Amino acid sequence: MNRKIFLIAGTQDGRELAKILLERGFDVTASVVSDYGRKLLENFAGIKVNDKPLDADELEKLFRDGNFSAVVDASHPYAQNVSSNAISAAQAAKIFYVRYERAQVEITGENIFRVENYESAAIKARELGKNIFLTTGSRNLKIFVDMLRDCNLTVRILPTAEVLAQCEALNLSPKQIIAIQGAFSVELNVELFKHANAEVIVTKNSGQIGGADTKLEAAKILNLPVVMIDRPKIFYPNVAATFDDVLNLLEASK
Repeated sequence: MNRKIFLIAGTQDGRELAKILLERGFDVTASVVSDYGRKLLENFAGIKVNDKPLDADELEKLFRDGNFSAVVDASHPYAQNVSSNAISAAQAAKIFYVRYERAQVEITGENIFRVENYESAAIKARELGKNIFLTTGSRNLKIFVDMLRDCNLTVRILPTAEVLAQCEALNLSPKQIIAIQGAFSVELNVELFKHANAEVIVTKNSGQIGGADTKLEAAKILNLPVVMIDRPKIFYPNVAATFDDVLNLLEASK
């Protein structure tokens, strides 16, 4: 019987990993939290998709009832609660856990201000300028909207109905929203930053696949300060830096 893998796959590299695991003969159930993510994964033959958000207790029950042998966590580098719940559930269910952690981009330069969380990012951004360009995704927009009411915000988000509805609920105007899917070149970032009259860029170190490198280069060209939110500090029982490392760890865990 093929080994059953529960893959947390709400990222581009998570989807690429799903394809590789299926090709290697694993029985893969991929977990996402958006309709967009589900639709992308359903193109893979033989994959099962879970699109219901699950807490640690629900994950543990699923792992036990589904007879899974391993959890592969390819969630976004900043999805702290997702990873923490997966680790806890895997330990409770006594199944193998491995984290696929995409590489960070190297941070150099004097105009980059590193902070630990979203609240600190909002405070630092306000110190640096009034026209603030957010490239941090949609999940923590409310923090910035609430804390930066005296600033001019531009938010770059995915163009999905769910995310646009969230922006509308936060009373963001169409002028404040750039709804577009990456990847973004340096040149496009430069033009978007200029179009918004940005004075500060707020971003995360999501690696090259998340476009952190091109954002930093564009900001450097325009001499704009960057507020960089550091990745959350999580202890992962097993960490893989490449897809081959994931496969090797799964093989060794038999």
